[in-house]
Amino acid sequence: MLPRPRSAVILLALILSACGGGRYRPVSDTPVRIGPPYTVRGTTYTPVADPGYDMLGEASWYGRESGNRTANGERFRAKGITGAHTTLPLPSYVEVTSLDTGRTILLRINDRGPFSGRRIIDLSRGAAQLLGLRAQGHAAVRVRRVDPPERDRARLRAGKPATPRPDASAATIANLRAQLDAAR
Repeated sequence: MLPRPRSAVILLALILSACGGGRYRPVSDTPVRIGPPYTVRGTTYTPVADPGYDMLGEASWYGRESGNRTANGERFRAKGITGAHTTLPLPSYVEVTSLDTGRTILLRINDRGPFSGRRIIDLSRGAAQLLGLRAQGHAAVRVRRVDPPERDRARLRAGKPATPRPDASAATIANLRAQLDAAR
């Protein structure tokens, strides 16, 4: 049997190692987690399976948290093509269209957020760069849940961009902007 002081030190080391983020969930599409309602800064969010999700709003990007654990337990990779959403299942796949650049990308939702204002999605630095939004802090976007082919899912799980999507037409962007402005 270990002397008490030594066993206390070992116990403390084990507890701290569990908190240190050393164990990450492997990047996988299973299981899909919806999760219970949760509250952040006084607002309650209720995750839900919403295959028809299609919203207009603001996006922001984040990247300083590289290496942290995402809400579904994976290691956050700032250069990956991922995002954070308050209520979509983890993981989910969405198509994001910038209403400034017209660029459209596919990305994988593996984290929770954003938790402020009109923002409907937080983008990894890699996703923001593909959309042409990295120089901006916030940008108007359309976020639509999709069910991409396995080839694109595998690329995103590996941190690589999916097959390029066609840019939105000027007429589509004008229509989406008008809808967003009317909703404000």
